[in-house]
Amino acid sequence: MNTFRSLGIHNYRLWFIGALISNIGTWMQRTAQDWLVYDILTPQNASALGIVMALQLGPQLVIAPWAGLIADTVDRRRLLATTQVAMALLGVGLGLMVILDAAVLWHVYAFALALGIVSAFDAPARQAFVSELVRDDYLPNAVALNSASFNGARLVGPAIAGLLTAGVGPGWVFLINALTFGAMVYVLLAMRGSELNTQPRSAPGKGRIRAGFRYVRQRPDLLMVLLAIFIVGTFGLNFAVFIAAMARTEFGQDAGVFGILSSVMAVGSVAGALLSARRERPRLRFVFGASAAFGVACILAALAPTLWLFGLALVPVGLFALTLMTSANAYVQTTTDPVMRGRVMALYFAIFLGGTPLGAPVVGWVSDAFGPRWSLGVAAASGLIAAAAGIFWAWRYHEVRLRYDRSAPRRLRLDHEAGAADGTS
Repeated sequence: MNTFRSLGIHNYRLWFIGALISNIGTWMQRTAQDWLVYDILTPQNASALGIVMALQLGPQLVIAPWAGLIADTVDRRRLLATTQVAMALLGVGLGLMVILDAAVLWHVYAFALALGIVSAFDAPARQAFVSELVRDDYLPNAVALNSASFNGARLVGPAIAGLLTAGVGPGWVFLINALTFGAMVYVLLAMRGSELNTQPRSAPGKGRIRAGFRYVRQRPDLLMVLLAIFIVGTFGLNFAVFIAAMARTEFGQDAGVFGILSSVMAVGSVAGALLSARRERPRLRFVFGASAAFGVACILAALAPTLWLFGLALVPVGLFALTLMTSANAYVQTTTDPVMRGRVMALYFAIFLGGTPLGAPVVGWVSDAFGPRWSLGVAAASGLIAAAAGIFWAWRYHEVRLRYDRSAPRRLRLDHEAGAADGTS
């Protein structure tokens, strides 16, 4: 039960249940929104889908410094309750417009932008708040279980959304998602305040945003993790684009199959999250090793000749993508000074999610111009490049060498002659 040890904590257990319900609704809405844009409001236009993703994730780039500072300053529980209510209202608004057949493409663009602005404030507070729910030695486990919840919801949400979208339309899916935000609001209100592990708040004064950037700049290990996350997050994690394009354009399937394929990939994602939850501490080698494995898995998916083989290939794609994301997230959180955690996590998500406005339209254009399989080729290249950058950094600055191990014939050993300063490479 070491994998699930954080669930023994009352407040975290409430958080996990509420987040699971909310995440199912979020995945339902994402799937319905993607299909609404790709197959209802446009003639299977992957570029339009990429623009929606860019608008929804773009605010991370602009708002992140202020969002992180707010997460380090205010009561995170109250901030999260506010963002949950705001996102519920946005879901109701778009859902009613779609049901009344009044929605056009620019309405979805506007909704995606508004949701992106709210999410930019929600993300760093949500990540930093986990450290208030569990002890520091439980934090890597709690982060991994959060990922398991998010991707476990991906097993259920897209499949339900695909069936509902095909049966009653995407508008009703948006309304259902709005209801699921109520679960998170209830959980936040029901937590035992006396059991929260209150973290130090940023002291008032000028220069606090610059202090966050300065802190990261002085940590080369964080810079390399952020670089890997930027490369893969920008060009590799555009799952909605290449799964929708492969399902519809390459294999001629409908919204139901699109939802099922998204859920199939989540099988690997959940496995990756649970494997990460078993580890006592995150290490850099998991970040860069998972990047390389993700690239190889995307190549296999791109070469899959049939729908079923493509679905099977999505399992390792999800597994290694989640191993990369969970390892990077946990490493950043557990090695960051608590008073800086909100600002650093805001920067992390700005780089991780904010790179999508650059990458999603490019991947969509590649899919439209050269075919969906080439969009997976872009994802594969991102993983391999990120891994190569990490290995070069380790070799160049930490004197990592490949050596022949005489005690184990025909086996190479990776030795550290001078390990990382924090001993986690």
